[in-house]
Amino acid sequence: MTAIAVVGTPGDRRVTMFADACARRGLKEPPVVPWTSVLRGEEIGIGPETLVRIDSPGEDAEADALLRGPGAPSRVGGGARWHAGFVAGAARVRRAVAAAPGAVLLADVEDVAVMFDKRRCHARLSAAGVPVPPALAGPVGGYAELRERMGEARWGRVFVKPAHGSSASGIIALHASGRRVRAVTSAELTSGELHNSLRIRCYEDEPDVALIVGLLAPDGLHVERWFPKASLGGRAIDLRVVVVDGTPTHAVVRAGRGPVTNLHLGGVRGDLGAVTAALGPRGWARALEICARAAACFPGSLAVGVDLMIGVDWREFAVAEVNAFGDLLPRLEGLPGGGAEGLGTYDAQVRAILARYAPASPGMSR
Repeated sequence: MTAIAVVGTPGDRRVTMFADACARRGLKEPPVVPWTSVLRGEEIGIGPETLVRIDSPGEDAEADALLRGPGAPSRVGGGARWHAGFVAGAARVRRAVAAAPGAVLLADVEDVAVMFDKRRCHARLSAAGVPVPPALAGPVGGYAELRERMGEARWGRVFVKPAHGSSASGIIALHASGRRVRAVTSAELTSGELHNSLRIRCYEDEPDVALIVGLLAPDGLHVERWFPKASLGGRAIDLRVVVVDGTPTHAVVRAGRGPVTNLHLGGVRGDLGAVTAALGPRGWARALEICARAAACFPGSLAVGVDLMIGVDWREFAVAEVNAFGDLLPRLEGLPGGGAEGLGTYDAQVRAILARYAPASPGMSR
């Protein structure tokens, strides 16, 4: 193989950080096939013998409009349309790669499609014996049905997730008992519309909560029983673990004052050393083993980000998500003993690509 190309958004951090990792290996800067071109149906130029990486469209407003339709990029919703458009675009890339002699796609379109559907992802993990929180089966049509199903399951606390959401968009941590409700969410309800916010909000008025759930329901919902998470220093924690070529290489502790720990929503990076000490050697080894098993459910994907929850007893684990593009973790070096010490997440992936496709040479031609 003589070249790497990236399907992404030119100038996006993901693209530039991957290009920087290529440069550190002495590789030529990968050309970028813009997602906007793919989604508009323009010709996808893939040269022979090219390794093609599919990355996230990121926060490109034009790509978002092509995927979800016109509207404010901050709006919550349109996930089903986004998913269908993204998978169709990725399939176009797959066909273009197949038509280029010797070219290889460094992703499995079906893997990505499943990871971006929380219902299918949960089902695949569960079928493989990977620990996940129990979930309500079948569609949930709205707030009244959600409360009815919660009552039948005897669940007072649940996480309500848009089936195709990402970055915690529209997620609700719901506690309900009779007419008393408390919904913690990243969504801001404004004039009957939902918009993403960088500030976590709490709604305790049941009509508001019902409206929020009702606005999310048409795109599909995935509802899981609340998994009580361990805490350190007064903050609930979970882990984002990046698994590269089957091996957990990087981990970051995400710590939050409430149930939502995402770093862009007020969460902070916690002390990984404190977490590994609390788990002990056997517990930490089991945590990484679970992440490796979760990644193995997506064998066509070079790297995934696994969100692992640790129970309050520090013995129970559950996988919350598996992310196709969960590697955007700047300034994070590899785990001790994980084989990627001193390397960032993109450096580890470039090394894995070279090991797989150019094992006899230190790098590809400039």
